[in-house]
Amino acid sequence: MSKHIYQHPEPFVFENGKELVDLQISYEVFGELNADRSNVIWVCHALTANANVFDWWPGLFGANDFFNPDDYYIVCANVIGSPYGSSNPLSLHPATGQPYYLSFPEFTVKDLVHAHQLLAGHLGIDQIDILIGGSLGGQQALEWAASNTITINHLIVVGTNAVHSPWGIAFNESQRLAITADRTFYANHPEGGLKGLKVARSIALLSYRNYITYAHTQGDTDDDKVNNYKAASYQNYQGEKLVRRYNAYSYFYLTKAMDSHNLARGRESLEAALAGISCPTLVLGVNTDVLFPPNEQQFIAQHIPNASYQEIDSTYGHDGFLIETKKLTTIIHHFLENKKEYINELV
Repeated sequence: MSKHIYQHPEPFVFENGKELVDLQISYEVFGELNADRSNVIWVCHALTANANVFDWWPGLFGANDFFNPDDYYIVCANVIGSPYGSSNPLSLHPATGQPYYLSFPEFTVKDLVHAHQLLAGHLGIDQIDILIGGSLGGQQALEWAASNTITINHLIVVGTNAVHSPWGIAFNESQRLAITADRTFYANHPEGGLKGLKVARSIALLSYRNYITYAHTQGDTDDDKVNNYKAASYQNYQGEKLVRRYNAYSYFYLTKAMDSHNLARGRESLEAALAGISCPTLVLGVNTDVLFPPNEQQFIAQHIPNASYQEIDSTYGHDGFLIETKKLTTIIHHFLENKKEYINELV
């Protein structure tokens, strides 16, 4: 494992026309690139993850897991806006020497992918054997595949969609309302908005899990209890946990980026954008996902010519794509070993 910073030598132009003169991309690599550069796995991470995929996707990625550095050259780049080393709202503005805060340019999923493309060029990567991502990471992977800027041999997307739904946007806006209700968010301080961020994470967790998850994991057995419920403690704990490692400005911007996801923008239609993806594709859904319901993944699989859909049975909802790694491994292994069986096969 090695962590690197790529400093882009030219101004980075966002989809909205704004520029960042000092774009920085933090990324990690695992393993060695083989002689013909054919063993690249590029991982697109989800909303609050970092570039260390071994840290947040163990069981699928790791020294003893299916995707391991002995067999693959694994690349994961930290997205623009994230606080783990890439340019983000707390980065210093070169003209002022102070953090950007809310003057940081708004960006889209297309911008996140554009940064990946620049990094791939810098690394001399002209083909990706496996491009994989879940949730926001899946949105990036689809956008990259639809852009046809690099050879992709296999595409794997999990718990994602071709356009972000009104339901998903509503969840994100509710979280941003919580952040902006914290008046410290406008104080231009690195710790601004943290109380709002705690609430935002609590809201998000309800979309990542579901009724069944909470019934199984957060139920109380004491019939005399009238306070201090497990479910309440869990919401507080998860909110505090994110506050300790993240900032409200990055969260605010990245939820807006997720809202922007729409493969049809700048293209003929969603269907046409998906139809332009030619590589063998595995689309995975989680049967209890309420944030990215399986019908969204089924739509993707129906319109990519060489795609198949597989559904994971899980009580964990959207978070199942991070938790059910044994099931993921089995399905992905079968996909890579038996690509021809998967073409146009919906199960």
